[in-house]
Formats: sequence, structure tokens, C-alpha cells
Amino acid sequence: MSKPVIHPIFNLTALKGQPLATPVKLDDLIDAYEWVSAAGSFENFAYVNKVTGEIFIQSDEADEEPPNDYEDASVYVAVPHKNDLGLGKSLVMQYVDEMLPERSEDVWEFFRRRGAYSRFKDLLERNGILNAWYQYETRAIEQALRKWSLENGLQLACDND
Repeated sequence: MSKPVIHPIFNLTALKGQPLATPVKLDDLIDAYEWVSAAGSFENFAYVNKVTGEIFIQSDEADEEPPNDYEDASVYVAVPHKNDLGLGKSLVMQYVDEMLPERSEDVWEFFRRRGAYSRFKDLLERNGILNAWYQYETRAIEQALRKWSLENGLQLACDND
């Protein structure tokens, strides 16, 4: 396993007497975020060790035992669910308001029933903007995770390869 290299865009400068933030690989954090967000709130969990930058995942179905101190907030921080970062329905509506404002009411209706994301993506596909949605969503996720990382004393890093 290669050591993470701090990406210059995300590099934090330590203030006098303050330690640098713990490096965490951006790709690993995104994977953990997607794990947490793939299920409903409070079904899948992921935690970042604030000392080592290591991430572990947890669910009711996982065989792996979490570290003994994973509930210690001075050592671990829970990776947020997409709804905690405003990246669920609110991001969809923001995108629709920008790209398909005439379909805003339709999309609101989608979210009144199960299968909303499937209907939303079908709508985007019919309008030729599904790939643009994926790019928009990716940028929003990365931006939100950057902010969350800074707020939690973590420094995003990229793989050396």
C-alpha cells in the first residue's frame, strides 16, 4: 500500500503550534461516503481514524469487528450520509432548477413515491443530460467532502500513482 501524497490544492498550512491535519485519501473517503449513502440512514456506517487516517466500514451484515474505541469522538469521526450533507433530494432539485426548471414540479412529484431516483434519471436520459448530472453530482460530493474534512481536522490526499 502506497503512502498518500498530499495534493497541493488541498494542502493545509500548519499554524504555529498547531499540528497538520491527518491525511486521508480522497478516493477512500468517497468510497466510504458511497457505502454510508448506499443504504438508508443508520444502516451502513464508516469511520475515519483522526490519528492514522484509516477508514473502516460497519453494518449489521459486516463480519469484521470494529476497533474497540470507534465510538471515541477524539479518535474517530463518522463519515456522513448524503442527506447529512444536503446531497440527496435537495441536490437533485438544485440541478433541476438550473437545467430543467420547466420540469421542477414533475421531479417534486417523483419524490413523493418510491423509485424517485430511477424516474429522475429516466427524465435526464430522455433530455440528454444524464452524464451532465453525474458530473454535477461528483463535483458536489467532492466539494462537500472537502469542506467536511476541513471541519473535522482531516486533510485530503491523492494516491501516489
